[in-house]
Amino acid sequence: MIWNLGSINADNFYLLPHLPGPGETISARKFRQGLGGKGANMSVAAARAGTRVMHIGALGADGGWALERLLEYGVETAHITLMEGATGHANIAVDFEGENNIVIFPGTNHEFTEEMIGAALSEASSGDWLLMQNETNGQNFAARTGKTLGLRLAYAAAPFDPEAILAIIDHIDLLVLNEVEAAQLRKATGAELRQLPVDDIVVTLGAGGCEWVSNKVHRIETYPAYPVEAVDTTGAGDTFTGYLVAGLDRGMTMPQAIDLAMRAGALMVTRHGTADVIPDLKDVRDHDFDV
Repeated sequence: MIWNLGSINADNFYLLPHLPGPGETISARKFRQGLGGKGANMSVAAARAGTRVMHIGALGADGGWALERLLEYGVETAHITLMEGATGHANIAVDFEGENNIVIFPGTNHEFTEEMIGAALSEASSGDWLLMQNETNGQNFAARTGKTLGLRLAYAAAPFDPEAILAIIDHIDLLVLNEVEAAQLRKATGAELRQLPVDDIVVTLGAGGCEWVSNKVHRIETYPAYPVEAVDTTGAGDTFTGYLVAGLDRGMTMPQAIDLAMRAGALMVTRHGTADVIPDLKDVRDHDFDV
C-alpha cells in the first residue's frame, strides 16, 4: 500500500499561443479547471496503476469537489482533512507546443499538523510505501515517523529545495528527480548521485527517457523514451512517479516498474490536463507505441 503525504490543488489551465515574457499581457485561447497538485496527481496515478493508495492531505471549505473526485478515481480519502482557509491552486499556462509554466498558491497544503500525519501513518504496515513531494509541510516529521514504522520512503524532489531534501536524505529509499533537479542536487551536495546515501535514484530526462542509479546493487542504466506526439507535458512527471511506486508496491522489479511508468508518462503527454486525464492501467497496457 502507498501512503501519500501530498498536495491537492485546483488546476486552472490557460491555453496560450506562446508563454508570456516579463511585462507581457496575452489573451488565453481556452480555459478549464481540473484536479491537480503533485500529490493528488501521484495518488491518482498510483490508484490507476492498480495499487491501493491512501492520500494524506488537507482541503479548504471550497475543496469538497476535489475530495469527491479523488474518491471517484479510486484514491482512499479517510485522511484528507477539511479545514478553514483556501484550497491550494495552480495557474498553468500551456503553449501550442505543449510547454508550460506554473504559478502555485499552497493554501491548505501548508497547514498539515503532526497529529494529522501521525494519525494516518499509525494505520500503516511495515513494508508499505510513504510517498512525498515538496508541496506540503510536515515532511521531516513524516519521514522520521515512517522510517520508525518500517515504511519505505519515496520522495519526488519537486519543487526542488536543497535544504528540504538534505533534511531527509538519510531516510529516502527511492528518489525521483528530473534532469534539472539532479544537477541542482549535485551542486548542493558536491557529490555524484552514485555517492548519495539513497538506495535507488531515478532521473527523468523528458524525451531522452530516464536513468536509474542503483546505489544498492551498484549499477546505472538508461532507458529510452517511448516516441509520442506531446501536446501537454503538465503532470507527466507525476504520472511517471505514481506508476513507478505503484509498480514497486505490486512487486515489480525496478526495470519493470520503470518501463510501466515510462509508458504511462508517454501516454500522459498526449492528453491535455492533469489528474483528470491520467491513463489507467488498461490504457497503458493496450497502447501500441510505435517503437
